[in-house]
Amino acid sequence: MSFLKKTNIPQILFLILVLGSCGKDKKNTEKEITAVEDTLPKMKPLGPEKKISQAYINSVAGRINHFYTKNWKNNSMNGGFLVAKNGQIIFERYNGYADRNEGTTINADTPIHIASVSKVLTATAVLKLVNAGKLDLDQKVNTILKTFPYPECTVRMLLSHRSGMRNYAYFTDRDKSVWDRHNQLTNKDILELLATKNIGLEATTGTRFAYCNTNYAMLALIIEKITGLSYKEAMTEMIFKPLGMKHTFVFDWEKDRKTIVPSYKGNNVEIGLDYMDAVYGDKNIFSTPRDLLKFDRARNSPDFLKPDLLKQVYTGYSNERKGTKNYGLGIRMINWETGQNFYFHNGWWHGYTSSYIPLQKENITIIALSNKFTRNTYAVRKLAPVFGDYPFNFKDEE
Repeated sequence: MSFLKKTNIPQILFLILVLGSCGKDKKNTEKEITAVEDTLPKMKPLGPEKKISQAYINSVAGRINHFYTKNWKNNSMNGGFLVAKNGQIIFERYNGYADRNEGTTINADTPIHIASVSKVLTATAVLKLVNAGKLDLDQKVNTILKTFPYPECTVRMLLSHRSGMRNYAYFTDRDKSVWDRHNQLTNKDILELLATKNIGLEATTGTRFAYCNTNYAMLALIIEKITGLSYKEAMTEMIFKPLGMKHTFVFDWEKDRKTIVPSYKGNNVEIGLDYMDAVYGDKNIFSTPRDLLKFDRARNSPDFLKPDLLKQVYTGYSNERKGTKNYGLGIRMINWETGQNFYFHNGWWHGYTSSYIPLQKENITIIALSNKFTRNTYAVRKLAPVFGDYPFNFKDEE
């Protein structure tokens, strides 16, 4: 009784209520995060595929090895290279330094910056959101990102590089009144600059193709807006984790810049990071050939996308000039007049180069990643005729 007399009972009751509500708030926050993750459309592994015979492997391995030794003389690739059929690896090589200063070498588990091949993964996340009815391909971007200043631009135009926007690298690199390069640039900064600095269009929206990293920086913000998660969290929950891509991650400027595999010039001089290295969506995914193989096979799963949407992915949207080269929704293509179609995406950032080739008709996947600058990474397309009818003349190399 003496304790009760000395104690302010209303204060005790108030404290109990506060502590109880804190516990509920924490539980509610956890439930909200879980609820967001539960409603996310997620990639699913393709599942078992037809086993390939040793005889088939023997029939192509020699030609792949011949290409490998000719393209990267004396094991000079400095990266990872993989060829697979039906998701089963038929040829694989890893060599070179991951970090020359530390003497570490590249192996199957070494994540390398995949540069613009990141666009294929960003597009995949957007397409999964479209497929789930959370987003529309022809939705105006300014209905999602309210300060986006170009009213006619749609999600489809961002995916197919037809927005007419300028590359952020070109309007932030010289004029300090637009951006001071001593500061790290972010995706949100780019949107703010577009909205406030009178950044003019390079071309009228929707009139022509112009490959532009700004498009995919904006798509990353759209992913964040629609999912309520950071791009890094959304990509992990929608793609990396469901597919078991254990060595794949979105680069975090604050956390990862001192631990990632660096890149090098062709003469082995290390290339430092710069003010654009915090921007994601257009780049900034680190992965391995084996993880990208898992991703590729999942894009062949029957429930990846509805048939009509899937058809739109592999449709070329830039036909104002006659030619064989085109771009779909996050994928490059070559469409020959004779009817053959070749799909791929290359990448280059600092000294990192990458090439991703899905030969869909033959269920072949070709992946090459390197952290020492070389254009030979892009030559892996020369393997396509080994597996199917692809009428390259290889005079016009990218």
